[in-house]
Amino acid sequence: MDMSFFRRFCPSPSKRLTLHRHTCSLLLFLLLPLLALHAQSGLLQSGPMLGYAEHKEVLLWAQTTRAATVYFEYWDLEQPGKVYRTDKVRTEKNTAFTAKCIADQLEPGRRYGYRLCINGKRIKLPYPTTFQTQALWQWRNDPPPFTLATGSCFYVNETAYDRPGKPYGSDFHILNSLAAQKPDLMVWLGDNVYTREPDWATRRGMLRRYTHTRSLPELQPLLANTNHYAIWDDHDYGPDDSDGTWVHKETSWEVFSAFWGNPSFGLPGQKGCTTYFQYNDVDFFLLDNRYFRSPNYCKTCPRTQLGEEQLDWLIGALAKSRAPFKIIAAGGQVLTTNKANETYINLFPAERDTLLARIEREKIKGVIFLTGDRHFTELSAMKNANGHWVYDLTASSLTAGSFADAATKTKNDYRVEGTVVAQHNYALLRFSGPRTDRQLEIAVYDADGKEMWKKTLKANE
Repeated sequence: MDMSFFRRFCPSPSKRLTLHRHTCSLLLFLLLPLLALHAQSGLLQSGPMLGYAEHKEVLLWAQTTRAATVYFEYWDLEQPGKVYRTDKVRTEKNTAFTAKCIADQLEPGRRYGYRLCINGKRIKLPYPTTFQTQALWQWRNDPPPFTLATGSCFYVNETAYDRPGKPYGSDFHILNSLAAQKPDLMVWLGDNVYTREPDWATRRGMLRRYTHTRSLPELQPLLANTNHYAIWDDHDYGPDDSDGTWVHKETSWEVFSAFWGNPSFGLPGQKGCTTYFQYNDVDFFLLDNRYFRSPNYCKTCPRTQLGEEQLDWLIGALAKSRAPFKIIAAGGQVLTTNKANETYINLFPAERDTLLARIEREKIKGVIFLTGDRHFTELSAMKNANGHWVYDLTASSLTAGSFADAATKTKNDYRVEGTVVAQHNYALLRFSGPRTDRQLEIAVYDADGKEMWKKTLKANE
């Protein structure tokens, strides 16, 4: 503090010096808690994030700036005096200092508060942090209503590594709009990270790109209060239009696994991002369209996007499912008849026909594909020979550049009129109604939260 202040009010030099020392000591005493809080927060790189949620277990994720010990405290909001703690996890450089902790002292259908602790210190955040377990409704009640958020193509700018010219990413406030909707869970549909040339050939590069994207400030409240599941597409798997020949795909799989909280990563005995989970009465099948993919333009290679084993698993799991809606997440469009870029019909028409034909022959009802990639949104609807509707909701793009002329420059025979959105957007799927008459409301919103269109599907129809 400037001594002129003390000269004005205290003419004695010795008393001025004593007063100055006491004042500085007092200020340091008052600032110590703030300095300690800053030091604790300085250990947090990104997160916390909620991963999968089951009846008695929820995954909690966080990333630190350096090696540290991470754990979470959590409590039932109706019994806040009883606090539980996850096991401690030591973060390591090899996984970009990420930690996955399991909250397993839980009961079904409850809401919990939680807080992150790093090196034994509680981290204070400027927003609430809560999670919920799935309800035990079977044989007891109707399934609860819930809301699913979805989207794809999430580009975060970094000038040093971006292409020259206009930044490719924008409208990051879309994440604030999405978080304000308070969805129960979110399925990320690929291109959730855009690796650049310095990134995709090394582990360090991949980890750094994931870290940069995950650390976006606008993203943090959404991560902390919504359960997140993800598939990948080419940009978070490798270079543009990557396929199964990518030599660094196992490293990419390890990095993807470190940054997401899916219940599993690949089918038994396989790698990749394929997984399955059930949320209330809806079954979710998350597919991998990269790890087993044939080269797009190799004329003598087997023509597959999913691979025989993954395709057989999907059909078998769909046939077994009794869910009113069966949600299949895939990186690229499935139903569209537009033969452009990496659409299924353009590159792998025979496998696409096989997939749709097997869904028809098995008489599988309630199939809804969730897809991304195209940098515009649309809903496709096809009625098969059994009279069952199959839908494909393409939700793109969150922040990456948009295909402004999509409505006029893409032709799709199955497009539902009025559903093209050629600006940054996200989709919300709201499931509701009694067990025997479930319905799904699909609504698409722009970056500011304005509703662009809405459609209701009934399971019985």
